[in-house]
Amino acid sequence: MSTSFLFAATVLIWGTTWVAIAAQVGELAVTVSIFYRFALAGFVMLAGLAVLRRLRWPAHWRFVVVQALCLFCFNFIGLYMATSLIPSGLVSVIFSLASILNGINAWLFFRDPISGRTMLAGGLGVGGLVLLFWNDVAVALDPATLSGIGWALLGTLFFSLGNMASRRNSMLGITPITANAWGMAIGASCLLLIVALTGQPLGLPERGSYWIALIYLAVIGSVVGFTTYLMLVGRIGSAKAGYATVLFPIVALTASTILEDYRWTPLAALGVALACAGNVVMFRRG
Repeated sequence: MSTSFLFAATVLIWGTTWVAIAAQVGELAVTVSIFYRFALAGFVMLAGLAVLRRLRWPAHWRFVVVQALCLFCFNFIGLYMATSLIPSGLVSVIFSLASILNGINAWLFFRDPISGRTMLAGGLGVGGLVLLFWNDVAVALDPATLSGIGWALLGTLFFSLGNMASRRNSMLGITPITANAWGMAIGASCLLLIVALTGQPLGLPERGSYWIALIYLAVIGSVVGFTTYLMLVGRIGSAKAGYATVLFPIVALTASTILEDYRWTPLAALGVALACAGNVVMFRRG
């Protein structure tokens, strides 16, 4: 598969998963919903690889476990909690800052050079978020919005850390497909442990829309989406692969406007533009 195809697939898939996440929120506990998602996704990946005789036992487990906890557990706890508090399209805007966090974390963990471009991109991204949430945070002082922003930022941070673990796995010769398959199974196991320790019931949802969202998120959003994204990370690096997040908010906010009745304001539009501009600055040549 070409790099362009992987990039386009990642943008279209992950740009639409935000609405599916919103469709799941409220039916069951957050950790239960995420457990169902990755239990199904992990089963599909492991079974599929076994049938194709491509299932491999990782030679090194440490960073597979780190990737599992960051990408398939704590990351989504943060993002699902955020989606229960603020519109899914706005969560995607915060998540788009992953490209900037990837650049910073690549410097921290791999000593990739960090430049003034990264600092400028970060400043634009933060400025965009301030404008986007100005009315809710500075004017209305809405505690739910503040909590939603915090959860979204935490989830995005774990996502970026998972990218670093995936990069290390690639350096150790572990393919993204292998790391994903075992990682989803490990992530689901961790989520099940959290559910058991917190005493949350493993109920079955009644709404048909929940099941449709679950299947889409598990098979398309997780199996296909994470595989294409992490193949991009292995092929062009975490910073450049993170450029896909520039386009996530465009797809997600369009869906949120249509399906969640998100209401735009001039200040919010300017905030989204600045947040996206931060990502563009991060990668534009010259």
